[in-house]
Amino acid sequence: MEEMTTLTEVINKLRTEGYLEDFNLQQNSLVCQNGHYSVFHNEFVIDKVYRFEGDSDPADEATVYAISSPKYGIKGILVNGGGIYSDDLTDEMLDTLKITRK
Repeated sequence: MEEMTTLTEVINKLRTEGYLEDFNLQQNSLVCQNGHYSVFHNEFVIDKVYRFEGDSDPADEATVYAISSPKYGIKGILVNGGGIYSDDLTDEMLDTLKITRK
């Protein structure tokens, strides 16, 4: 298994796996294709999660989500810097985006 150490490597790999959309996080949905699709918390699945932690600066942290929506037949990527825990997000979105640690 090849080790991917940069954000760019992960994104490029996910693109080859068909994750072609660029999702943007809104208060209660993910949007893509210039707002053409609004995908709500019960309409997508997080397939993979990659975390990048800064050595000394929390501002260097990022999380990459590989997301699919069977309802719309789309797959894409959400990149979030510094974590998802924002007062602007609904509880449903926070619950869906939580990273389960095993």
